[in-house]
Amino acid sequence: MEDPSDVEAIEAAVAGLLYVVLPAVLLLLWWAIGRRQERRHLASLAAREKAVADVLVTSLRGFPGAAAGGPPPELVCGEAAIASDGFKTWVFGLRNLFGGESRSYTRLFDRARREALARMAEAARARGYDAVCNVRFGTVDIGGNASGAGRRAAPMAVCTASGTAYRLAADA
Repeated sequence: MEDPSDVEAIEAAVAGLLYVVLPAVLLLLWWAIGRRQERRHLASLAAREKAVADVLVTSLRGFPGAAAGGPPPELVCGEAAIASDGFKTWVFGLRNLFGGESRSYTRLFDRARREALARMAEAARARGYDAVCNVRFGTVDIGGNASGAGRRAAPMAVCTASGTAYRLAADA
């Protein structure tokens, strides 16, 4: 027959595994996967931004350098919804307890804004335009604190970029 102190020691070890080690492993896994996905997205985004770097994008209301008699200006949009990973969501919950800026969510919104801007420039280029003016952004927090969805939803940063696409003059 086993000694009761041995059984208690085994139960304590199992409880330690369940309550300390398992959550720590999950957090580490969430961190690693989230970091990998974020790096892949940022690398892809940088390449796409470089590919549309020749498209003039400005918030000016007018058409700087517009070609006379070119195709009529057209509205172009780009939208992006970037979800938070489990680790960032967990860290944000801690940040809510103590207050202050959540840099991980700031980066999330920055990625969404850059993605929307790149998609808008790609849409302009696909339609034969090489400039976009009067660019405006709209953002929203889906599933996070602003929506009141509670703890069941995964926070996402959503950004929409819109502007007026036009052709530049050949000498501009």
